[in-house]
Amino acid sequence: MFNYSKDNDNIVTITMDMQGRSANVINEDFGKLWLETLDRLEKEKAEIAGVVLTSAKSTFFAGADIDNLYKQTNPQEIFDMCEGLKKQLRRIETLGKPVVAALNGAALGGGLEIALACHYRVALNNPKAVFGLPEVGLGLLPGGGGIIRLTRMIGLQPALPYLTEGKKLKAKEAVSAGIVNELAETPEDMIAKAKAWIKANPKAINPWDDKAFKFPGGDARNPKVASMIPIVPAMTKKKTHGNYPAVEAIINTAVEGSVVDFDTACRIESRYFTSLATGQVSKNMISAFWYNLNAINAGGSRPKGFEKYVTKKVGVLGAGMMGAGIAYVSAISGMEVVLKDVSVEAAEKGKAYSEGLLKKRVSKGKMTKEKADEVLAKIKATDNAADMEGCDLIIEAVFEDRALKAKVTQEVESVMLTEGTFASNTSTLPITGLAQASARPKQFIGLHFFSPVDKMPLVEIICGAETDDATLAKAFDYVLQIKKTPIVVNDSRGFYTSRVFSTYVMEGIAMLGEGQHPKSIENAGMKAGMPVGPLALTDEVSMKLMDHIRKQTEKDLAAEGKTVPHHPGFAVCEKLLAVNRPGKAAGAGFYEYPVGGTKYLWSELTTMFPQTTPLDQQEMIDRMLIVQALDTVRCVEEGVLRSVADANIGSIFGWGFSPFNGGTLQFINGYGLNKLIERSKQLEAKYGERFSVPKLLQDKADKGELFVD
Repeated sequence: MFNYSKDNDNIVTITMDMQGRSANVINEDFGKLWLETLDRLEKEKAEIAGVVLTSAKSTFFAGADIDNLYKQTNPQEIFDMCEGLKKQLRRIETLGKPVVAALNGAALGGGLEIALACHYRVALNNPKAVFGLPEVGLGLLPGGGGIIRLTRMIGLQPALPYLTEGKKLKAKEAVSAGIVNELAETPEDMIAKAKAWIKANPKAINPWDDKAFKFPGGDARNPKVASMIPIVPAMTKKKTHGNYPAVEAIINTAVEGSVVDFDTACRIESRYFTSLATGQVSKNMISAFWYNLNAINAGGSRPKGFEKYVTKKVGVLGAGMMGAGIAYVSAISGMEVVLKDVSVEAAEKGKAYSEGLLKKRVSKGKMTKEKADEVLAKIKATDNAADMEGCDLIIEAVFEDRALKAKVTQEVESVMLTEGTFASNTSTLPITGLAQASARPKQFIGLHFFSPVDKMPLVEIICGAETDDATLAKAFDYVLQIKKTPIVVNDSRGFYTSRVFSTYVMEGIAMLGEGQHPKSIENAGMKAGMPVGPLALTDEVSMKLMDHIRKQTEKDLAAEGKTVPHHPGFAVCEKLLAVNRPGKAAGAGFYEYPVGGTKYLWSELTTMFPQTTPLDQQEMIDRMLIVQALDTVRCVEEGVLRSVADANIGSIFGWGFSPFNGGTLQFINGYGLNKLIERSKQLEAKYGERFSVPKLLQDKADKGELFVD
């Protein structure tokens, strides 16, 4: 794993190359071989001039072995693991010889911590390479001295954003930040520069090992720094609502570590890491963002036996916000796009949306004007269905009206490729019913995008009753092609995301009808970990649209001899619509939207819905989260959801279900199935059958099972 070679200048090059893995990671095998390498370096250091540490992989180092960490439950073992890694890195930086990290590719987490322990860092100017300490995204903090070294390297205030936000930097950005010292254009140049620095700095030590070391910008005792310290946690808590202990732990580690010696600071970091690694939040976030997300992106929901399909020409029907966004993400991913609307003017307006986004990229230096012009030229605005000829994918993004969708489907389907795919961007209408308008129902599928399309990371793929696996495979590949995350669900009314999302907003609306203060409702939603309160989110979606969908559902179910289950939130929406307050687009909903000003809750809400005894905030939070979790279980029970991964990632990426809970089903795992059942029964007794316990949940609890794939 560690290839050891010495040149004529007595400079040792150690090339890391873990066998049987695509990337180098910190695990038991690494630890054993790394110790052997360190022993050899220390034994032979009198005969060596310095050390270059590099990698034979496409990346430098990927960090810790998350699989191994996730299994760990013993706090002492986790603490000892941290301290063991730190001791190894200390042996590198106190070797008494200059050590240079030659970063041929990405160095993230533990990989960057190894590099920070070296005396100098030369990075290959590789556009794919990124550098950072992203542990916070898994509910953790850097456990190998990353906080302690980075703050001592660039200062407390400059370091905190990289640590608390987990920002990943490109090579040039890492140099500007002071994390990487020098860039090289070729691997050979990188090694040459590393060796040149060793020759020029034979007695190199890290700054913090110099007796004259002073904290860049001052430590926590410095008056200027000290005055800022109370502000950071306060701002953080306001943003995170105390739901992300890793952020607070990072700040505490950085501040406490700045006023003690290096080794003591490292032990402080290890203690905080241990606390996080044994906590439920990190377990939840690792489950979602490591296991679930990786499973999806690896094609876990994609049918097997089909070659990867590359979409070349996309037709988009409807140039409104959704259609314009779909056109943009397709064009910027290299596809030819035909954007059709009822008039050329309307289509051109949709194309102008892409033009605006591309101009922003150019102004920020993220794209050249030439490249932007090339992308924009890929979009053809038209009112002529014949221009769709040769499309291997057509996506319908017109208004949520079954008759209109049928009309546009039949209008263009005949001109697309024989083996092409037709997709509907509907958010609620069952795909099987829409496919009845198609001459090729096996090639008909749902592609549910989220607004704004250019920013939202998820696409929900919906399989109708006749959708074949070849079509699903093509749709899955297209979603990856536009750099989105696909989840796959079976057909039903509202599918998964729209259906369960609605339970959140409707629960908040029901609380308003009960006489709860609208501000308390919004605060509870944010405290629950949702990105926006339920009333604000309803305004964004539009009560008018929600009402249209409900009435369409009532009509459809009536034809089947069924009725829509009553929800107490319906009456609230009807009252708002009766006074012409449908939402943000109209400038009036639960909130007021003054021109050029900040939105605020409509003052008449408390008059329209007289206030009663305030509910405990935790009761409100429980209602908002548990109602989503229970309906997710019903989606599994009914066969709408195909996997736990799709449920968890779909809930987080689709409508913003609290990431610290790991998604709707992981929330149940973390809460405890029996405990959740007991709480649900309490809520059912108070608020009705929407809190009834699904049979599947009870069955899993009885068997001692969790929701896992």
